[in-house]
Amino acid sequence: MNDSVSIFNQPKPFKMIFFIELWERFGYYGLQGILAVFFVEQLGFNQQDSFVTFGAFAALVYGLISVGGYVGDHILGTKRTMIFGTIVLAIGYFMMGFSILHPNFIYFALGAIAVGNGLFKANPSSLLAKCYEDGDSRLDGAFTLYYMSINIGSLISLSLSPVIAAKFGYATAFVICGLGLIASLMSYFMFRKTVLGIGSEPDTKPMKMLHLGMVIAGTILSTLICAWLLQNIMMANLVLSLIGVTVVTIFMKETFKTTGAVRKKMIVAFVLMLQAIVFYVLYAQMPTSLNFFAIYNVRTELFGFNVNPISLQALNPFWVVLCSPILAYLYTYYGSRNQDLSMPGKFTVGMFMSAFGFLSIATAGLMFADSTGMVSVWWMVLVYFFQSLGELLISGLGLAMVASLVPQRLMGFTMGAWFLTQAASSIIGGYVASLSAVPENITDPLKTLPLYVELFQNIGLVTLAVAVVMVITTPMLNRMMKAEDDVTEGQVT
Repeated sequence: MNDSVSIFNQPKPFKMIFFIELWERFGYYGLQGILAVFFVEQLGFNQQDSFVTFGAFAALVYGLISVGGYVGDHILGTKRTMIFGTIVLAIGYFMMGFSILHPNFIYFALGAIAVGNGLFKANPSSLLAKCYEDGDSRLDGAFTLYYMSINIGSLISLSLSPVIAAKFGYATAFVICGLGLIASLMSYFMFRKTVLGIGSEPDTKPMKMLHLGMVIAGTILSTLICAWLLQNIMMANLVLSLIGVTVVTIFMKETFKTTGAVRKKMIVAFVLMLQAIVFYVLYAQMPTSLNFFAIYNVRTELFGFNVNPISLQALNPFWVVLCSPILAYLYTYYGSRNQDLSMPGKFTVGMFMSAFGFLSIATAGLMFADSTGMVSVWWMVLVYFFQSLGELLISGLGLAMVASLVPQRLMGFTMGAWFLTQAASSIIGGYVASLSAVPENITDPLKTLPLYVELFQNIGLVTLAVAVVMVITTPMLNRMMKAEDDVTEGQVT
């Protein structure tokens, strides 16, 4: 393999950003994997309330990322905001450990995690995008490998977190999630020299203590507001809807301030973000409906070992880690020869993969369940394979899409807008998952199976229809992406 197509031929800052993201995601997915079950087993929620509350929390996690992108672009700087967010996240995870003693304290802990994630999440990807020149064929491969770092962290934590919670208690599992953030901070300070001179404009100037004080005060206030919203779900949904409308309005205003090719590319970015909402509704089923399906209706013997059903979520990052280098190489190889699939084409293939995943698990329940209502664990291996390929082709490339289609001056904000699609999907996904909620005290697999089969079948058919529509619209989006004129990047009217 020569250097021109090597997926590992990346700028020096890539290593630092890779490990920061890996350990931060270790903490987050360790929490996500057990949170919905924690609500039911530890706090006494019914499944419907658990799924809806989980959806509201996940929506806050992603809905605040636009704010963190703005703080990184215009107030503290990309690198400072990233580090401050890591510290807030660590505090939130340690607070989760204390919530075992005081259950209402969990809302403040989750609020801190949502705010800390909002400050952190957009900035590593924004920093990575700044390491590449326009048209660099390594970009898709770099973001695919970056996405692999997310999934290495989640593979480790999703494998271990449910087992630790079962053997040593939830408090221990949450504290270990917090240790992941400490490792993330250490990764930054070990490799920080590689990002000297890279960042947003505030990174190049001395930090203003007034700005830092404002961000700290805003963080405390936002944490308290999020804690209140998580106890008032309808209000949380309303606030997130207003945030979404505001971000879309700003994005469209900026789009129509530009002209020519720049405008067309921003419109393509917006359409792809709408398509991503559909995918993320499916993604939201993994810690909710798919998770409980594994608990109630899956025989979890794998290679002679009895696996914790909650740990089956680790199949998702397993497949992502396995497939990421292969796809990254293919993107780079064919990209260097101008033969790669377009971004809308990759999104379309990803949507078909996601549809096949849910249709396969519905088929398993309809045709291959045994007389007790249980299905083989290998069906979960298959559904996560399809879902993970879809994830790599949509979520894994979403950040690269933003980096390639959006002007640099809007990079941090639009990275946040991309994550806002996950916020909208988390709300929708929570309500979709609640359609499979099993009534209290019902554990008979023969009674739970029809609920899951109906939900997964409907999800699969709707997703398949969306994928067909995407096939029809892809040629038009490709033409808009290839548009060229004399308008310079980010020119406004």
